[in-house]
Amino acid sequence: MTSTVSFSIESPQGPRTVSVAYERTGSGEPLLLLHGIGHHRQAWDPVASILAVEREVIAVDLPGFGASPALPDGVPYDLATVAPLLGAFCATLDVDRPHVAGNSLGGLLALEMGRRDLARSVTALSPAGFWSERERVYAFGTLRAMRLAAQSMPLPLIERLSRTAAGRTALTSTIYARPGRRSPEAAVSETLALREATGFHQTLAVGRGVRFTADLPGLPVTIAWGGRDRLLLRRQGIRAKHSIPGARLVRLPGCGHVPMNDDPALVARVILDTSR
Repeated sequence: MTSTVSFSIESPQGPRTVSVAYERTGSGEPLLLLHGIGHHRQAWDPVASILAVEREVIAVDLPGFGASPALPDGVPYDLATVAPLLGAFCATLDVDRPHVAGNSLGGLLALEMGRRDLARSVTALSPAGFWSERERVYAFGTLRAMRLAAQSMPLPLIERLSRTAAGRTALTSTIYARPGRRSPEAAVSETLALREATGFHQTLAVGRGVRFTADLPGLPVTIAWGGRDRLLLRRQGIRAKHSIPGARLVRLPGCGHVPMNDDPALVARVILDTSR
């Protein structure tokens, strides 16, 4: 069941109120799940029930994505704002330093939360921020093309495509290695989430100069990369390992950029192993 919480953050304009939509399930140590750009918390549905056996799972719609409203005018979507915002969100829920797992943009945010001592462990699945400039330009161009395609398709066409494996491949093959496994309902909802994301362009704009170069000594960190990631190429995982020498680098065979749907059991095991 979806809930929404509002809380105050500091901004260049002074304190501002933000709202975040989330789902909370399971029991055990808290585990915060962060999706990628243009996606929504339902990206974690394939693994949430597995994780909830051992963890209190909190799946979040990042501000400006899914059911979470855009940030107030003048509040940037950069790491320096959104990572502390997520810390304030956790504090509002009386959650102290959760384990954090994130994918793509969410993986970068998870690492930043770890750097700021806001996480007790971090699992980053194909995290942003370890690209070369050429790789970043390619990824951003691909994301913009995906957004334009989603915006150009009327809802009846999206629904019609979602009913067949070939249609779901057309809709989602950029991020999934096995798009035919995605349910028709999920393919429709995430295409609409990409189309309607109010924070999409602002997030891309602030991401142009982002590189994650910090080490996270003493913090359990896993960097996991899909062997068939077509958006952020897997060689970026080697750079991530060089930046964070103590991190565990894991390959996810047969998985694309959003691996939770391609191999739920493997992804859940990687996250739980890190959080143990």
